[in-house]
Amino acid sequence: MQELIDIQKKLYPDLLKIMQQRYKLMQNVERLQPIGRRALADNLNLTERHVRSEVDFLARQGLIDMSSRGMQLTKEGKLVVDQSAAYMHQIMGLSVLEKQLKETLQLDNIIIVPGNSDEQERVKQEMGKACATFLRENIEEAGTIAVTGGTTIAAVAEMMTPFDKASCLFVPARGGIGEKEENQANTIAAKMARQAKGDYRLLYVPDPLSESSYRTMIEEPAVIDILQIIQGSDIVLHGIGDAITMAKRRKTSNEIIGKLQQEEAVSEAFGYYFNDAGEVVHKVKTIGLHLDDLTGSSHSVITVAGGRSKARAITSYLKQGRSDLLITDEAAAETILRDNHSH
Repeated sequence: MQELIDIQKKLYPDLLKIMQQRYKLMQNVERLQPIGRRALADNLNLTERHVRSEVDFLARQGLIDMSSRGMQLTKEGKLVVDQSAAYMHQIMGLSVLEKQLKETLQLDNIIIVPGNSDEQERVKQEMGKACATFLRENIEEAGTIAVTGGTTIAAVAEMMTPFDKASCLFVPARGGIGEKEENQANTIAAKMARQAKGDYRLLYVPDPLSESSYRTMIEEPAVIDILQIIQGSDIVLHGIGDAITMAKRRKTSNEIIGKLQQEEAVSEAFGYYFNDAGEVVHKVKTIGLHLDDLTGSSHSVITVAGGRSKARAITSYLKQGRSDLLITDEAAAETILRDNHSH
């Protein structure tokens, strides 16, 4: 495929540019349909006139359907977007980036989507879509999927569609009452189950807990029951947070925030805070999945995190934390590579 792309670049460089633009345009229509021309033009930073001529062309090809409600992809259009994804991916140079990142992070499986999710919400949605697609294509039989909270995993829930081969049970990876409701693991697990036509079980425990409440709660039969399901889950889907941002979001005491700054914590996952070397510098008392549950276990761990601001956090977590697949974006990938080369 790469040879073909190189020949095209020499013979007809404009072709690749036009293909990329039409592919992006169709991707946006698919994500936002039904959508009007002006909204589409704004979204792509193109003039309305330019969008009109492109859309007319795509409609003549039978790829886009125009109606008074707005534009939508036809069945044929959706097929073209799905089939050209791998090719466009390579044209956009992301496969080279993936290869370099795999070497740097010592990970076998990485998917990179174009853009910077710090700046554009749609990039977070593209990461969500990549994760949802991966699950849909790779889940062969009914199993349990444990999910953490956070805006990135919430984006995965948004993009989730029914699985082809099996219906799954979704559970939160841990308790949590402190976060905004839409970013809580419970809410996300329930939403994923609805979107994927699966089932869900919830875990109603605050996070973090005091030592005495922890001991009381861990004895509750209902909690013991759901904990066994969570710890035996087949797939764990989690995000990575920036340490101090996460601590503040969880209304952590100033004393602990001071400790995290002193210990140079940079990342957070599953209630653990890690420094640059990937060492655990602080752990929140939580009921749910712990790091030890992931080591040498039968879980598949999928990590979804992107944005330039998360580059350091991603590297830090992956030094010790287990991951079988990282889904990230171009900005995080480039920053990770740059930071690693400068050390």
